[in-house]
Amino acid sequence: MALLDGILRLVLLLATLWGALALGYRAALPPCGRWLVVGLWLLSGVAWLWLAWQGARLGPLAAMTMQMMALLGWWRSLRPAADLDWADDVAYLATGDVEGHRLTLHHVRHFDWHTPHEASGGWERRTYDLRRLQSVDLFVSNWGRPGIAHVLVSFGFSAGGAAEEDFVAFSVEVRRERHERFSEIGGFFKQYELAIIAADERDAVRLRSNVRGERVTLYHVTLAPEARRDLLLALVAAANDLACEPRFYHTITANCTTLMFAMMRRIVEGLPMDHRLLLSGLLPGYIHDHGGLVPGYSLHELRRRGDITQRAREAHDAYDFSRRIREGIPGWASPERRP
Repeated sequence: MALLDGILRLVLLLATLWGALALGYRAALPPCGRWLVVGLWLLSGVAWLWLAWQGARLGPLAAMTMQMMALLGWWRSLRPAADLDWADDVAYLATGDVEGHRLTLHHVRHFDWHTPHEASGGWERRTYDLRRLQSVDLFVSNWGRPGIAHVLVSFGFSAGGAAEEDFVAFSVEVRRERHERFSEIGGFFKQYELAIIAADERDAVRLRSNVRGERVTLYHVTLAPEARRDLLLALVAAANDLACEPRFYHTITANCTTLMFAMMRRIVEGLPMDHRLLLSGLLPGYIHDHGGLVPGYSLHELRRRGDITQRAREAHDAYDFSRRIREGIPGWASPERRP
């Protein structure tokens, strides 16, 4: 009986805490009203816990069950939005069309960031020849939390002649409203919508390495030409779907790593689930173990040689920014490299 009492108290405690967080992050009320609702929820939860500690079982369990049924009914009614006052950097979602070998991306961001929250520049339509798709690279940006990072996937297109290769980076991000700031806890409680952003590398990479001061590591991904194309088109298809049907961001189940894994499984059969898919900073180790990075190097060596942070800062305004940050990267060591 002591075990059952312990389980009951734990269930009551978890339900109390979850409900308080859900109401605190998502109740559409003024701050004072929200705090009042959260306080009442906590007060009732404490009351049921106190009764459970006094030996009651059925009463506290029935009361919390009714509360949770009402709360979950409200929770299921929440729907992601498409037309809020979005922050400038997530004002547009990536969308694309494919006609033959030509891919047109309609909203490619090309911001010049001055501070982490201020930028000039805008959005433009860009066209790419899928026959010139030459590379896939993984950028992992870490801000000091073990196992936690942001992942970008960049596709490189040869330009021919003396022109520089053209790169477009895709990033799965939180779609914040203009007044919002990111909260990892809020990401568990439907606080944000999901965004897939297409951006110039000089925007997406420099924002993290040069402006926010994060450590950015580049890994060249060794996909076959057909798999590269399939991955790019899968990303575009996912972006188009998201633009038509908004989704909530979730810190674990719908973030930059989990969405990328879902697309990779459509291309490479048999990829197993792994805890490193939940800890985005460990994703390169997962890809390395499954033969997706340049062979002949340990993961430690790829990480050491792939640290582009200093090169990105030195190449800040260079027209050939993307080429400079790739100097010495395994898989990119030779400028004449063609996969």
